[in-house]
Amino acid sequence: MPNKNEPLLLRPSGKDYLWGGSRLNDDFEKNIDLIPLAETWECSTHPDGPSYVVGGAFDGQELAEVLKTHPEYLGERHKGENTLPILIKFIDAKKDLSVQVHPTDAYAQEYENEQLGKTEMWYVLDAGRDAKLVYGLKKGCTKEEIRKAIADGTVMKYLQKVPIHKDDLFFIQAGTIHAIGAGALVAEIQENSNLTYRLYDYDRIGKDGKKRELHIDKALDVANLHSSAEPKQPLRVLKYRQGVASELLTRCKYFEVYRMIVNTERRQTVHYRADELAFRVLLCVNGCGTISYEDGTIPFYKGDCVFVPADSVTLTIHGQAQFLDVRG
Repeated sequence: MPNKNEPLLLRPSGKDYLWGGSRLNDDFEKNIDLIPLAETWECSTHPDGPSYVVGGAFDGQELAEVLKTHPEYLGERHKGENTLPILIKFIDAKKDLSVQVHPTDAYAQEYENEQLGKTEMWYVLDAGRDAKLVYGLKKGCTKEEIRKAIADGTVMKYLQKVPIHKDDLFFIQAGTIHAIGAGALVAEIQENSNLTYRLYDYDRIGKDGKKRELHIDKALDVANLHSSAEPKQPLRVLKYRQGVASELLTRCKYFEVYRMIVNTERRQTVHYRADELAFRVLLCVNGCGTISYEDGTIPFYKGDCVFVPADSVTLTIHGQAQFLDVRG
């Protein structure tokens, strides 16, 4: 039997949405045979895009199956659950994503067969010189005004566009009208949901030769139509200890996310573990190295994702790398 506390290296599912590019294969060597490759679902138990364990006793199994068998991996905070409450993705936006909005948990549970809503966080891994995102509205408006603007193609005049840069982060609360713009490479941490209501899609044609479906009624049901303050980058404070530095990016009711920088070239030792309360996930966004523990070693590279069960064995991280350290 496997040690229940050992880390699991994951392999993602990919998505070939029409706005995607090739950077997830080119930069992260995902080796997924999709053109374009728009998203990889790195840590997921969602049936629309499961992730799989690589190596060890669970090799080839869906993470969802492992957690059904071992719900204790989720930790005391998630007692009684057997699916991951979050979903972690890489997103390569070669073209603009649709203008969209996600529902709250309450709306999704009432109108979408008790699914979760979708609050999310974006961490910008890279951005083109003129890359922007849509974040809320410039000024408040009514449902009728937005509906008319969608019909006559002028909806963009209501939307607030924000320049983005490498290392920026954005917290997107359910109900916020938003869109990732062309030229952005993003890591996304979100609730475990695939509910997206498209408000506007530039009249683009899908693979079936038809315009992609919009969900205007539902989108307007859940959208915040008040003006949004322009998002400001939060004050971030790096805390240092031997071989590692970390900073809090986001804390909300669904997840905490830290950026963790490891540098053990001077032979420092960096220890890491998840406590009994909740699992953790390490998403390597740069660099490489090894994660060692009593019974094994996992080599990791830029783009790799490792699930760390609650109450884990102590891990030793060696290398020069940056991670998003996600805590459930």
